Amino acid sequence: MNFADTERRRGLYDATAPLPRILGSEAAGVVDQVGESVDSRWVGKRVVALAQQSYAELATTSVDELLELPKHVSFEEAAGLLVQGLTAWHLLFTSAQVQRGHRVLIHAAAGGVGLLAIQLAKTLGAVVLGTVSNTDKAALAREAGADVVFVYGGSASVSDWVKQVTGSSGVELVLDSVGASTWANSLESLAPFGHLVVYGNANGPPPAFEVEALYAKSLKGRKKEKPPSREATRASQKESGSDLLSHAVSRGVPSALEGLTSVFGMGTGVTPPTLPPENRRQCIRRVSCSILRVQASLCF
Repeated sequence: MNFADTERRRGLYDATAPLPRILGSEAAGVVDQVGESVDSRWVGKRVVALAQQSYAELATTSVDELLELPKHVSFEEAAGLLVQGLTAWHLLFTSAQVQRGHRVLIHAAAGGVGLLAIQLAKTLGAVVLGTVSNTDKAALAREAGADVVFVYGGSASVSDWVKQVTGSSGVELVLDSVGASTWANSLESLAPFGHLVVYGNANGPPPAFEVEALYAKSLKGRKKEKPPSREATRASQKESGSDLLSHAVSRGVPSALEGLTSVFGMGTGVTPPTLPPENRRQCIRRVSCSILRVQASLCF
């Protein structure tokens, strides 16, 4: 299951939503019905979608939340890709705009977003440093492409390790989904003009800090911002999601449970390809409702 799903079960996400409620935010399946003004050719297509209340046999979503699946991508893989894949994509391509040669420190490197971020960062030519909690997770991070991995439990701090690995230069980017326990080390690990993106708080929210703490290295910190408009978000997700699936088209995907990250095993190309316009439909319509028969609504 997606980490966000477990947080909702604990009442930490959408805590004010009325009960009882149906969980689920992404699904893969076959389009069963469409609304009156929606292209009827969607019916019968294999798709992945951002779909609320998707822990069900049938789920309803807007047609502009659908992406058509390549034949060789399974429902299980697709359902495990979208939210975590889009998160990793936007962290690297939108928030930070990673360039070849940049050093990127990824906390929780063996998690869903972490493994995807490692592989996407490597396609951009970045040097990837990861942190994990045990040796088994370290092996996963290295398999995904991390250049060096820090395993918690020793006497050294993450920031001291980063200084050693980078020759005291630091990293251009830190991706931090942990929060409270990693905040200080994340700041300390940054190079001058470095960029810290906090996109989760699995260990609790980062502590309050003085802005002056950023001055010494001219650092940039980013936490939660005002969300973009729904229309802008949908357009961005549609574009990025099509690019994510085009990776699967170009590479092929082995059996579903061999790991979602296989979708991103792309080699060293800098900019991933996009689906041609005729396959990346512009689906903004007056009645944008579709019903898909859910085949998978799980995240790895």
